[in-house]
Amino acid sequence: MIKYTFIGHGTHLLDINGTKVVIDPFFGDNPATDVSVDDVAADYILVSHGHFDHIADAVSLAKRTGATVISNFEICGWLGKQGIPESQIHAQHIGGGFNHPFGYVKLTIAHHGSQLPDGSDGGSPAGFLITTDGKKLYFACDTGLFPGMLLYGNEGLDLAVIPIGDNFTMGPDDALLAVKRLSPKTVVPCHYNTWPLIEQDAHAWKSRVEKATEAKVAVLDPGGSLEL
Repeated sequence: MIKYTFIGHGTHLLDINGTKVVIDPFFGDNPATDVSVDDVAADYILVSHGHFDHIADAVSLAKRTGATVISNFEICGWLGKQGIPESQIHAQHIGGGFNHPFGYVKLTIAHHGSQLPDGSDGGSPAGFLITTDGKKLYFACDTGLFPGMLLYGNEGLDLAVIPIGDNFTMGPDDALLAVKRLSPKTVVPCHYNTWPLIEQDAHAWKSRVEKATEAKVAVLDPGGSLEL
């Protein structure tokens, strides 16, 4: 059984048959949630890129829980310098996949930046294609629209989680085009309404998507969940 929970902004939780996976941990300074990082369980942490709103609580969460952090090579090197033991770090890179105990994780293309909070090089930003428990999940993370999404759609996606906020990522129009390329059974919008600059009407977007595609849109309030 897979349970997906939208924490808010770009932070997500997966419970995969009891294994806890946190994607882009941003809790303490996240206006979209009142969940404390101190209350979050984690066996694995996936970090898509180096921006503060996706990595802010990765170090503290990894140190407290002993979770394994999966990210690109540059971010993993930076995490080691922050005191995360090598045994808790698993570096991958774009197009590369690995069979972790909870499932197969491939790092996908993302068109964005990745500078770390201290100005260090965060390498190439990424999304995540996760194959687990007979399901395929795609987390686009922070990205603009790109043609290669069609290839990820060919995987037969059960869930796609994509940004709709505009300004820093895809906006509603490009996100609709992304859904057409990805052809997921279910899509969840994220990375919107955290700050005024990325305010969007997710329910209006849901109507557009469901009229134009066969995908079902789950608009989740922060803390909302669905089961796959």
